[in-house]
Amino acid sequence: MATNGELGRKLRMGIVGGGQDSFIGRVHVTAAVLDNRATLVAGAFSSDAARSKASAADYDVPANRAYGSYQEMFDAERKLPEGERIDFVSVATPNHMH
Repeated sequence: MATNGELGRKLRMGIVGGGQDSFIGRVHVTAAVLDNRATLVAGAFSSDAARSKASAADYDVPANRAYGSYQEMFDAERKLPEGERIDFVSVATPNHMH
């Protein structure tokens, strides 16, 4: 397994957008994990909480790490132990939502 230099582990990725019927979300995740140095662990896949939770399964993300907004994700992830929370976020919303 590739490690990230002195970090010695994969980076934990979060994503905003990229939920059901999204093309670019899968592209972002595939690109991020391609070299085996990152893994998707959380996401605000949709601004609709139910749709976000449903989308999480498409990415093998546990339902409890699927959030209804980026603010909710940031708040919840901040409360997790340092060794579990996300390291970075990819924005995969439609261009006009960036």
